[in-house]
Amino acid sequence: MPIEILMPALSPTMTEGNLAKWTVKEGDKIKSGQVIAEIETDKATMEVEAVDEGVVGKLVVAGGTEGVKVNQLIALLLEEGEDKKVLEGYKPKAAAAPAAAPAASTPAAASPASTAPVVSSAPVMSAPAPTPMASSSGGRIFASPLAKRVAANEGVNIATVQGTGPHGRIVKDDVLKALASGGAARGAVMRNSVEFIKIPNSNMRKVIARRLTESKQQVPHFYLTVEVELNRLLDVRKEINFEAESAAGKDKKPAYKLSVNDFVIKAVAQALKKVPTANASWYDDAIVQYNNVDISVAVAIEGGLITPIVRNADQKTVVQVSNEMKDLAARARANKLAPEEFQGGGFSISNLGMYGVSHFAAIVNPPQGCILAVGAGEEKVVVRHGQMVVRTMMNVTLSVDHRVVDGALGAEFLQAFKHYVESPSLLLL
Repeated sequence: MPIEILMPALSPTMTEGNLAKWTVKEGDKIKSGQVIAEIETDKATMEVEAVDEGVVGKLVVAGGTEGVKVNQLIALLLEEGEDKKVLEGYKPKAAAAPAAAPAASTPAAASPASTAPVVSSAPVMSAPAPTPMASSSGGRIFASPLAKRVAANEGVNIATVQGTGPHGRIVKDDVLKALASGGAARGAVMRNSVEFIKIPNSNMRKVIARRLTESKQQVPHFYLTVEVELNRLLDVRKEINFEAESAAGKDKKPAYKLSVNDFVIKAVAQALKKVPTANASWYDDAIVQYNNVDISVAVAIEGGLITPIVRNADQKTVVQVSNEMKDLAARARANKLAPEEFQGGGFSISNLGMYGVSHFAAIVNPPQGCILAVGAGEEKVVVRHGQMVVRTMMNVTLSVDHRVVDGALGAEFLQAFKHYVESPSLLLL
């Protein structure tokens, strides 16, 4: 009897996914635990392992197929010694799809095909340009100043436009009509024959769009910004990294290399330990305050972003946080994270400082109550004890769900965070 391979549910919110590709082909002998396919879920692209041993008898759903329902039959596996003839006329035992999930976990519906722009891979053919009306003044083209301006802005050779105004004068509408019909020859400004490309939205992009739209519409955001001084932290970081390089073995590879972001994660963890009421989420029946300090850190990946989680960050050293974060980020970009490594978390961090962004406000990721946006460290002239001095300063902005965290509580958290960043020795205890 053939063994059915069904579309797995790889996350709690998944109702369908894209079968990105098969890593096996019909006739291949596979073992339990072997990777057989890559599935694009509403969170990430993940590898799927075989549960049973056997020979791939039939790939029912082709690689690259989108919108495959959870529990839908995607392949048939032949047991040892089983003939492929048993697949002829085979009827699936399992239901084709699960019961419909609540609307809140379903990606937004795609736009109707009738309203979506259609892209042709072939060049757009232009209609022959009409012959302009000859003038009595030796080739002079009569056109209104507005028509000339529109033609110049659009890069149109106005001599190729047929005028309909008095005595054949070219008016603005003539230029616009020629553009719309493709009958206007372009002048100095060259345009591509294909005006745009259409990039299909992945499941991840749809979920990001839906969740962030819901967040901005339903979550009452407010924002708190503080400026923190980084000089002492940078000195401590430099000293620790120097020691790691000095102790490197024959391969000259240090055991760790700390970044400012590693210290930020640890400082957030310590601040949440000191102000635990900021480590909370909103639910309709209650505010859930977390006992563990699990921090989600935004990582940009191809096609979107994902937030791997540093679990129990308050109980780990800065070095442990650093090494764990590097591993999580690398596996996130390679689509190798397990669901439990990016689902959950009580607080988020988004750091765009490495891109030179000095200040921004992030969007709260429900049901979490807070997200900290971290900007770049910049040298500035500041006043210390009545003297002007140069210091490296960094802006951080806390985006807050007002249902969970009030203004004074958010300020208390930022005060604690600032204290730990500006007293980095406390993060090493």
